[in-house]
Amino acid sequence: MRAAIIMGSVSDLEKVEPAVRILKEYGVQTDVRCLSAHRAHAGLSEFVKETNENGTEVIIAAAGMAAALPGVVASQTVLPVIGVPLCGAALDGMDALLSIVQMPSGIPVATVAINGSKNAAYLALQIMAVKHGEIRERLLKERQDMEAAAMKANAEVIEKFQ
Repeated sequence: MRAAIIMGSVSDLEKVEPAVRILKEYGVQTDVRCLSAHRAHAGLSEFVKETNENGTEVIIAAAGMAAALPGVVASQTVLPVIGVPLCGAALDGMDALLSIVQMPSGIPVATVAINGSKNAAYLALQIMAVKHGEIRERLLKERQDMEAAAMKANAEVIEKFQ
């Protein structure tokens, strides 16, 4: 089980670290890189080529502003690519969100919420769960635990206001 996470700038590290933690908690080998689509395009292409050959199953690409990174990655692989739009300086991540979701036909990028690296990790796990039953079982257990916690909170609210 292997995934890759690519960020466009080292300043994005804090926003992608939650995804790294989640994937590693599930036992997924996670290759993390900082490779800008604009400033390190040759290194990015070399890394994507590696992912095509080393057993990587899903790529998460996080970028802000013009957010070309997920699309450039998707143009070089048929592996599932999950784009994470990140908040930039002026438009609070809307520029990145719109850039990532507006991919041309035939080069899709799954897209999560702005700064949504946790959900990117969970989506990557769900994609891998198609092949890996141990991930599927653990995700199902985690969902059951979430439901139990939500129902407990509901019971506490009911109790408080009865």
